[in-house]
Amino acid sequence: MTPAAAAPELPSRASMLRRLAKERADGVLERSTGLLYLVDGQVVHAQSEAATALGQLVVGSGRLTKTEWDEALERCGGDSRRAADHLVKDGQLADGALELCRYTALFDAAYFALAPGGGPARFRHGVTSEGGLGLSVPADRVLAEVSRRRALLHSLWPGPSMDHHPVVRGRPRPDRPPSVRLRELLDLADGERTPADLARALGRPAFHVLLEVRRLAVAGLVEPPRPPARRPTAPARTGRSPAARSRAPDGFAAPDIALLQRVRDGLEACL
Repeated sequence: MTPAAAAPELPSRASMLRRLAKERADGVLERSTGLLYLVDGQVVHAQSEAATALGQLVVGSGRLTKTEWDEALERCGGDSRRAADHLVKDGQLADGALELCRYTALFDAAYFALAPGGGPARFRHGVTSEGGLGLSVPADRVLAEVSRRRALLHSLWPGPSMDHHPVVRGRPRPDRPPSVRLRELLDLADGERTPADLARALGRPAFHVLLEVRRLAVAGLVEPPRPPARRPTAPARTGRSPAARSRAPDGFAAPDIALLQRVRDGLEACL
């Protein structure tokens, strides 16, 4: 079998971010998939609807209850950064644990903000974020982390077909039971929740859930999404009946080549 193709490189949006960093720009880089806020050319905050928010990560880590976070958020007028700082000052949250959650939230959102398919990017000078994460990360570090994550996902299951569809459980494998962490994900996979929905429900980084879903797909515990149905085309005028032209003479239907290639690539990644 041939090895899986390498993950594609980050396109022009990466060049744009590097240029803004070199210019020490202040403002926001906008795409349909998310936002990156810059101060003096450094990434200070990232937002994406596909990513898991800071508060959800703090609660999901087990360091606080949802009630405690919601109360802190209400006291701080909905500002998650101030709420987190307030919890640290009160001794309810360790400063190191908060810093870890902040970096996780930034890289999680940056991955989606720079993802393929997000359309063109534009930069608005002078725009600042409300709240933010209280970080200052070099643009090159953000881009390196985004590239590393794309390559890791691609090595497990090439292509983004698993990332945006509802997660559907496959047949149980008594001979290969999933870990406790993966079982928690499978228990919430109801055929309606997407990976982003599962990440928010579990309080886990959305990128980590993408990894787990792809691992489950390779193991056969999650069904890969079905390709869209092809539109019927008018049969060619060959003199044969439509039924005869719709299948091979022995009745064997043509296989889904794209699906077989994805399965092949996924199995090769496990070897």
